[in-house]
Amino acid sequence: MGKNVIVGQSGGPTAVINCSLAGVYATALEHRASGKMGRVLGMRNGVKGLLERRYVDMCEYIRDDLDVEILKRTPSSFLGSCRFKLPHPDADEEVFAKIFEILKELEVGYFFYIGGNDSMDTINKLSIYGERMGSHIRFMGVPKTIDNDLAVTDHSPGFASAAKYVAVTTKELILDAQVYGNGAVTIVEAMGRNTGWLTAAASLAKGPDCVGADLIYLPENPFDMDGFVNSVAKLTEIKGHSPVIVVSEGIQLADGRYVSELGREDVPADAFGHIQLMGTASYLAGQIRAKLGAKTRAIEFATLQRCAAHLQSVIDAQEAYAVGQNAVNAAALGQTNQVQIIKRLSSRPYAFEICSMEIEKMANIEKFVPAEWINATKDNVTKDYIDYALPLIQGEVQPYYVNGMPRHIKI
Repeated sequence: MGKNVIVGQSGGPTAVINCSLAGVYATALEHRASGKMGRVLGMRNGVKGLLERRYVDMCEYIRDDLDVEILKRTPSSFLGSCRFKLPHPDADEEVFAKIFEILKELEVGYFFYIGGNDSMDTINKLSIYGERMGSHIRFMGVPKTIDNDLAVTDHSPGFASAAKYVAVTTKELILDAQVYGNGAVTIVEAMGRNTGWLTAAASLAKGPDCVGADLIYLPENPFDMDGFVNSVAKLTEIKGHSPVIVVSEGIQLADGRYVSELGREDVPADAFGHIQLMGTASYLAGQIRAKLGAKTRAIEFATLQRCAAHLQSVIDAQEAYAVGQNAVNAAALGQTNQVQIIKRLSSRPYAFEICSMEIEKMANIEKFVPAEWINATKDNVTKDYIDYALPLIQGEVQPYYVNGMPRHIKI
């Protein structure tokens, strides 16, 4: 029997993060059948849980092909997650020594980590330490993020389903706002700390049956408060029009302050130093009420945009499974310290392939919406973005419904 496999999930969940887990699990079982790999273990709450020796045998919970299919349709992170920052091996070897001691006890030969930028940094550091120690464990990164800010890859698994949620829900909000035609202003807040890929998906709502969002603001450009108020004032002057505006949670003023920080004290931060972003739409709605006297409504998509598995994009689900599958196959061939990336072969018709890339080319590097994909007035996106994103939201994954509710699987 070959060496055991261990897999973990880290960072914020996506609607398809469990598709990647299913890809790792099912493919590892295929290699187990041929004797190349052993048991498939799952870290509970990522590396943090591993350090506490908390793990499960995946076969005890995912018993057959139907369970795999339900897992692919289950939102959140099946194994649980964490936001745990590993130090650099040069700064603190103790935590690495403990991780490798546990991996040795578990007879692990293959280590897979599903996550975003910080998770790819974790894989890179573990691989560096393992190479120094002469370890034969193969470390592989499996990318995910709704923010779509991972470098090198055309896009990230998780983004397309979140984009589909943003686009669909924005369209429904626009249609709802038109009911009374009273000039009320709706401000919608989407996720996106430093990049606006997800917020920009609101542009996909526009079509022959929908006028689309009036204004879209991304964090790639400084936010001009006075310009924003003036733009909204002009929109409210249009008779019978109720403006809908979509903003990234991470929009910043020219001085670097997040709009969400204004009027708040003691803003909490996570282990990576990221302050909690919330209340951007509420703050802007208050400004519009105070300065224009308009009726306003603030809506935060918040975690809804990352857990809406009922709006999985077929393309996203297929790609998320494929990056997990490819990671296992690449590791079986001897690769290590690699991350799987999506290469777009064609947009019409859409086609892709999965490739392996050195993880250091992705870790700690952010990808921003190109400047030329943002319009001249910095309050919307161009057709280039729509041509990029529209192929990715195609198709719907049907949940398995039982008694009118989607069936999920959990530990």
